[in-house]
Amino acid sequence: MATPSDRAPLAEQVEQLLATEGPLTIVAAGDPVLRRPAERFDGQLDPALLARFVEALRITMHAAPGVGLAAPQVGVGLRIAVIEDPAPVPQEVRLARGRVPQPFRVLVNPSYEPVGAGRAAFFEGCLSVPGYQAVVARHAEVRLTGEDEHGRAVDEVFAGWPARIVQHETDHLDGVLYLDRAEPRSLSSNQAIAERWAEPTPARAAEALGFELP
Repeated sequence: MATPSDRAPLAEQVEQLLATEGPLTIVAAGDPVLRRPAERFDGQLDPALLARFVEALRITMHAAPGVGLAAPQVGVGLRIAVIEDPAPVPQEVRLARGRVPQPFRVLVNPSYEPVGAGRAAFFEGCLSVPGYQAVVARHAEVRLTGEDEHGRAVDEVFAGWPARIVQHETDHLDGVLYLDRAEPRSLSSNQAIAERWAEPTPARAAEALGFELP
């Protein structure tokens, strides 16, 4: 259980962040907060402040725009993340990637474990690593456990693109960036993605850039 002295610095930090209107500033790779395991949420923010912080994460995620955002990405080292994906993609992309809409939800103290041995590899980006994408092979299906913002238990299996999102955001809370898991030879600028690799799968990119897919 966090002590009052533990709570005060984080609560004050969040209050300061919320003192300005609009989206929060997203920190970029190189900031140490992205490389430290986040502190387990244990009441460091009172319910009202937590609700305000979650709303700020939602606004920031939408403005970026992105499909997930973890607290460390705005400089707060707490195990809290938000996800939401309207999945506005063509049907062929939806089928190839298993990208189905996900409603807005809050993940508190999440962790995941693989379900089965299946893996899927696709280009992936990150709001904290702007301008680039790389192919990441991730578990095709995972079991996510944790809590929601109201302290209710979460125990759910995710597959396809939603599984990728929850792995990406939970990794942030462990101090892991997607580049740590990426195929280095696949690293591409957003411009190169748009001009060369805007396809449902990275198969052609793997052949042209010289990397293996699972």
